[in-house]
Amino acid sequence: MRDLEQLLSPFPLGAFFEGARTRPIHIPAGDEPGKRSILDWATFNGLLSQTSIWTAATLRMVRDGETVPAEQYCVLADTQAGKVMRPSPAKVEVQLAGGASLIANDVQRLTPAIAGLCDALSQTFAGLVAANAYCSFGGVQAFRTHYDLHDVFAIQTEGEKVWRIYANRADDPVELPPHADPRPFFAATRGPLMQEVRMRPGDVLYLPRGWYHDALATEGASLHLTLSITPLYGRILFSLLEQAAMQDPAFRAWLPPAGSDDGAALSSQLAQLMKRLTDIALSPFFRDEIAMAQARLTPRPATYALPERKTLTAFGPTGLMGPRFEGPAAVAMGWALSQQQFLLEDMIAQFDFVPEQALREAVVLAEASGAIKRL
Repeated sequence: MRDLEQLLSPFPLGAFFEGARTRPIHIPAGDEPGKRSILDWATFNGLLSQTSIWTAATLRMVRDGETVPAEQYCVLADTQAGKVMRPSPAKVEVQLAGGASLIANDVQRLTPAIAGLCDALSQTFAGLVAANAYCSFGGVQAFRTHYDLHDVFAIQTEGEKVWRIYANRADDPVELPPHADPRPFFAATRGPLMQEVRMRPGDVLYLPRGWYHDALATEGASLHLTLSITPLYGRILFSLLEQAAMQDPAFRAWLPPAGSDDGAALSSQLAQLMKRLTDIALSPFFRDEIAMAQARLTPRPATYALPERKTLTAFGPTGLMGPRFEGPAAVAMGWALSQQQFLLEDMIAQFDFVPEQALREAVVLAEASGAIKRL
């Protein structure tokens, strides 16, 4: 299973983007074997057995909607860096036997299959993708009714689980309700039960962000993988506009007192600043800033090729005018041209959200134009 099309199969990819994405979708297991095999019991047990990679933050336990305190399933382990609270397999098993569920967070890079799918989804949605694995047992509920702040794809890989989907949906939420205990709020606002879905191995469930739901393993053991998708939204404009606007002296000028001239001078200056903000927001430069912020959410996959050792290639700017670059590669070349000298490989490492081939091509063009020279 390599991409969104295979994840959705046999549901049509076109239909998903043409309107179906706005509602929950249950996709029964089809002919794609990768859905079930992406995280089977053997793989999950193998990950858990790598005890040195887990902490109380990444390996959580929950019972009846309450987080199990770390001291109940972790031990103080001695490491070369000092003592660390680390989950104890024996204590974890005791908690599981007592009715707790196990949540392994941030597993998106721990196997090639999960990493490959997460990278593909990140590219498709221009968003941050995280993967969590949930292990629970029949009749045990980890989380009560709630909604998420991201879109969710849940892949049932072992056992069965019943998901209850309610009629209401929060309107594109970006924060959880400001309650010390939000569970009564969720229960009061979820609306009537809309659909009950029994997830079997290989099934996929898509939930748009904000949709009220809860889930319960029916019998035996259940294992499922959730992929959360979080693209950028409008709030990013404020931080990026502030950075761009502060390059303009007009935004660093004092504002006139609101009490003088019945506020006419202040209104006039605000109108001018708003026009400048609009011009910035509609500029190709600002569009590239947004594109670069999106690209940062999908860095190049982390790979090693030892024992191969890279050959370093040094360049230095000549001071001559070079070609005009666009997009994230333009930012990388702007950095390169501001250095007394730079290493191509270092630039590729620093700007890991820009395709390596695009950086190499930009350097070739800059060298051909005489803007940089090889040292």
